[in-house]
Amino acid sequence: MRNMPLIFIDIETTGTRATRDRITEIAAFKVVNGHITDRWVSLINPGTSVPSHICQLTGIYDDMLIDAPSFYTIAPSLREWLGEDCLVAHNARFDASFLRNEFKRVGINYQPQLRCTLRISRRLMPELPKHNLRSLLAHFNIHQARQHRAEDDATALWQLWKVWQQQFDAASWQAALADEQRHRSLPAHLASEQLTGLPASPGVYLFYGHNRLPLYVGKSINLRSRVLGHFQRDHQDDKEMRLVQQIQHIEWEETPGDLSAQLREAELVKELMPIMNRQLRRQGHLKTWYWPTDQPCPTLVSGKAISQPQSGKLFGLFRSAKEAKAALRSIAETHQLCPQVLGIDKGTGRCFANQLGKCRGACCGQEPLESHSQRAQEALASFQVNTWPWPGRIIIREKSRKNGPTSHHVIDHWCYLGSATTKQRALGLKGVAAKFDVDTYRILNRFLREPERHNLTISPL
Repeated sequence: MRNMPLIFIDIETTGTRATRDRITEIAAFKVVNGHITDRWVSLINPGTSVPSHICQLTGIYDDMLIDAPSFYTIAPSLREWLGEDCLVAHNARFDASFLRNEFKRVGINYQPQLRCTLRISRRLMPELPKHNLRSLLAHFNIHQARQHRAEDDATALWQLWKVWQQQFDAASWQAALADEQRHRSLPAHLASEQLTGLPASPGVYLFYGHNRLPLYVGKSINLRSRVLGHFQRDHQDDKEMRLVQQIQHIEWEETPGDLSAQLREAELVKELMPIMNRQLRRQGHLKTWYWPTDQPCPTLVSGKAISQPQSGKLFGLFRSAKEAKAALRSIAETHQLCPQVLGIDKGTGRCFANQLGKCRGACCGQEPLESHSQRAQEALASFQVNTWPWPGRIIIREKSRKNGPTSHHVIDHWCYLGSATTKQRALGLKGVAAKFDVDTYRILNRFLREPERHNLTISPL
């Protein structure tokens, strides 16, 4: 390690999104055999204004950057200066992600080796409550002239590195470095031991942040592959970067198969409301278009109608009446249907759309109502909500692996009532009240189209 050149680096940026925000300052010190042999320090003109809250944090303002070089200008010489040497940074994947994206914009490939002092700190001193740079400098009484300025942060980081080498014996130091490299793809705040036993089987996983704040719930048919995959894409996906920066704890649950995993994921998202799950959260009072068999137009009803026997057809699931009407109006315009006959517009006689040549005249006898209804239902066919094909409740037996667990899911008119490991226990769920959920409907609809392909056996109750 003493003969390997290290580059202690810090960057300041216009924000936290590596794919969109830009670098405003770079400071890097090249260290060989314990001595700084070269420096690279420069403000960078990001080509955009710096947000006010970032200015207050860093002390870097737009007027300071007007005459600074752009990254495009310095990229070739900086890339040559960096060479293939290892970068040392606090939360190194953050700095490296910005550098990789800035170089990528000018057509230069850069994939540096990294040493993350945040991960090293967690391995050297797991008892410390905080491992951010400011807390570590205070713990070791290391002076820092300014916070969130690249040169001062890089200098402080180099001082911290030297103190660690003095404070810890060679065996502990080398063990920490080796462990950091062994788990270099993991989030900096996540202890590697938490991944012990993570299986390559179906299930759900939960990411938590500080104070066990739920960050994200996901599912996969291969938990290990999916979880580790989150940690590989942070430099190219802003959501993954935000997630990786905050993860401090992981939990997971194995399931008998993909259906179990998807049902459990939907259940946990609604229960925990993780801050980074946009889908599968509670969707309020849904609406759907109900078209009775003897009527010329549909009626807007509650989405709960899907879990009840109907004599007509249901089309679409919408978050609001406004969204439902907008969808029906768009279909009417596309297929020259009459908005007046469909009940979207009020009035009698020839409608305004017909006067514009956008309606074939069902409103004024130019088109028979039967023909109009047929065309309208054909146009809505892709939105049709499947009716429940069984007379009552069913049990779905799921077993995707030969020696894996089995689950029995009880479903009633697209409503998920619960699961049990045996059919006998599942029968005990018969008294559970049915509650319709659109995500459950969509999940079940996909799986029940081809039950054999998903290793599902269906038994009516």
